[in-house]
Amino acid sequence: MAEMTATSYPLTYDVEYPQELSRWLIFVKWLLAIPHLIILYALSIAASLVMYIAWFAILFTKRYPRGLFDFVVNVNRWSANLTAYVFLMRDEYPPFSWEPGQYAVTYEVEYPEELSRWLIFVKWLLAIPHLIILMFLLIGAFVALTIAWIAILFTKRYPESLFRFVVGVSRWQLRVSAYSNLLRDEYPPFSLDP
Repeated sequence: MAEMTATSYPLTYDVEYPQELSRWLIFVKWLLAIPHLIILYALSIAASLVMYIAWFAILFTKRYPRGLFDFVVNVNRWSANLTAYVFLMRDEYPPFSWEPGQYAVTYEVEYPEELSRWLIFVKWLLAIPHLIILMFLLIGAFVALTIAWIAILFTKRYPESLFRFVVGVSRWQLRVSAYSNLLRDEYPPFSLDP
């Protein structure tokens, strides 16, 4: 398997940096996200079923059926939009849609023409080193988010270095998720970089 660098990994995730944010929305974004969370909960159940079907499809055909792949990527895009909103990175309310380009968040996964039928048995095991590191990075992202909340309250700005760190942690988590959920065979890089 060819070595992947962070810049060539077949998953793209980024959030446009906002120049100014509302100091009052930071108090209610979690509440405003509830309708999205309800829909995403139902969609995530459906996506789990789709991944179960895809596991067998990959085992027998070495392919992730395109329609099922697109469904899982679209659910992940909707979730990425909502995460950017709840993590205070955007003030615009996310659309009730998974169509690309409707929000200031980029989430794309290249469709693989062929997947390994044997990796599907061990991807969860191979993802463990990433999950351990992500546990600590997510704690750091929570601290960064807390500091950003205070900064937005007083300055109406998300400190750009903290913003880039939180986006990088989200990117890392999304790459590991794409790998362990069978969307890609390339092992994700240990990197926050795009």
